[in-house]
Amino acid sequence: MKHVVVVGGGFGGYQAVSDLKGAGVKITLIDQRNHHLFQPLLYQVASTILSSAEVAWPLRLMLRGREDVTVMMAKVEGVDTVAREVMVDDGQRIGYDYLILATGAQHSYFGNDQWAQFAPGLKTVDDAISLRRKILTSLELAEKEPDEAKRAQLLTFAVIGGGPTGVELSGIIADLTKRTIWRDFRNIDTRKARVLLIEGAKRVLGAFPEDLSEYTRGALQRRGVEVMLGRNVSDIGAGFVKVGDEEIPCGTVVWAAGVAASPAAKWLGVEADRAGRIKLGRDLLVPGHDDIFAVGDTVAVDWTDGKTVPGIAPAAKQMGSHVAKTIYARVVGKPEPAPFTYRHQGDLATIGRFAAVVKMGRVKMKGWLAWWVWGIAHIFFLIDTQSRIVVAWNWLWTLMSGRHAARIITKTGTRTGDEPRA
Repeated sequence: MKHVVVVGGGFGGYQAVSDLKGAGVKITLIDQRNHHLFQPLLYQVASTILSSAEVAWPLRLMLRGREDVTVMMAKVEGVDTVAREVMVDDGQRIGYDYLILATGAQHSYFGNDQWAQFAPGLKTVDDAISLRRKILTSLELAEKEPDEAKRAQLLTFAVIGGGPTGVELSGIIADLTKRTIWRDFRNIDTRKARVLLIEGAKRVLGAFPEDLSEYTRGALQRRGVEVMLGRNVSDIGAGFVKVGDEEIPCGTVVWAAGVAASPAAKWLGVEADRAGRIKLGRDLLVPGHDDIFAVGDTVAVDWTDGKTVPGIAPAAKQMGSHVAKTIYARVVGKPEPAPFTYRHQGDLATIGRFAAVVKMGRVKMKGWLAWWVWGIAHIFFLIDTQSRIVVAWNWLWTLMSGRHAARIITKTGTRTGDEPRA
């Protein structure tokens, strides 16, 4: 029986495992965490709308009915392509007949890695919980801070990067501070909080049509977000962010400006693009290796108009499904499927309560209708029926009540840089 090793339990890896059901192969799924994460909703964990259990599910629970699948919680440190083995952090070596790399992406500070401790990003559940802790703690510290300047610093939140994540974060932080929780405090008015969105390009949501980008900028400003376009961050430190020559006192800084691929290309010694993604053809095979596939944020695959396939959940799922079909065809001796073709299902970004933008083919939407489309689309991509029901109900409750329930501050797992600076 052929052994398929899948590294990464995200959208691409999990889809490949799901589609290999009944293929007559043995599967080992390796992930350094024990859960599958619905990353597009992480910002809702960070902003107190959802709890972490509503956007992440244990891989063992999801796959407990699959006797052909073994789940291993471990960190992969390399691949021995000659011996056809995956090397993990405890020294074990797991042999494979076919290997699927779905290792995702990590934050990129464009050579300024020292900023990471002051401006965390949002890629994991730990990141989201840490950011939520930081936001809520800033408000608590401001409530008891007698010095006006320090209080203003604690009530300043800066989000760096004007892509979908940056837009969603800045919009939801503005909603939280200016519309949701201002009645809960006595010594401060959270409606006076300063929320900054800093973007080096001339417009936010650069992948969207210009009219939707302009709508997004206006919608953010109406929510009280200061949108700073064409401005590059020059430094970040304890309690400040520097934009050009202007130093802004800031208690909370969030990084949403760039990502880099995992070290998978280095493991294999193959060509990568500037973001570290493995350059692949449409067969999704790693060049020079007929038994190694790669999917999702790990790879750069040509798409259209000189662009590569975007690093979003639908693309990763389509790649995972294509690789599963290829392996199945090889195992049963059938012709392999046609080369991978990405089917773009649209661009969506939420700005805040009752505001979003959607571009699906020739159809463009904005405002409350786009917000509902965005919500329905994201619920559809959740893993199981129960998760869809829970998330939909919590969203409805938050919408009707205006209350953000997940506002507990915990100290467990506090990392360097978690505390707001004032």
